[in-house]
Amino acid sequence: MTGTSATPVRKERLDKFLFFSRALKSRTLAQKVIETGAIRVNSERTDKSDYKVGAGDVLTMAIHGRIVVWKILDAGVRRGPASEAMTLYEDLSPPSLPKAERSPYEAAIAPRDEGAGRPTKKQRRDTDRLKDREA
Repeated sequence: MTGTSATPVRKERLDKFLFFSRALKSRTLAQKVIETGAIRVNSERTDKSDYKVGAGDVLTMAIHGRIVVWKILDAGVRRGPASEAMTLYEDLSPPSLPKAERSPYEAAIAPRDEGAGRPTKKQRRDTDRLKDREA
């Protein structure tokens, strides 16, 4: 017998990995996010939830309102506690922007004074009329 006895890299479905790593709450939600094209594997966009990923692959994801970059260290075999899930990947994500540098679209549409409560129906109509004039 000749050859090397190197152990093959274990691969797992992309939706299962996202579920096991606690990136998303359920496999169904993971499948929906994948189908929208919000996940890239090694810089290649994929919309297949059965795409096989394993150690060494890099995931770039647009989830939770930010860009997340993970290098997979292990495919995982179950959805365990968060401490176990964190051992499945290395987080390479860029730091999030400070509030002052964020996009103006992330700011509140109509800022209200703290403690002002919900707007009354009249105040809401006035705000709607104001927005209509600006458009």
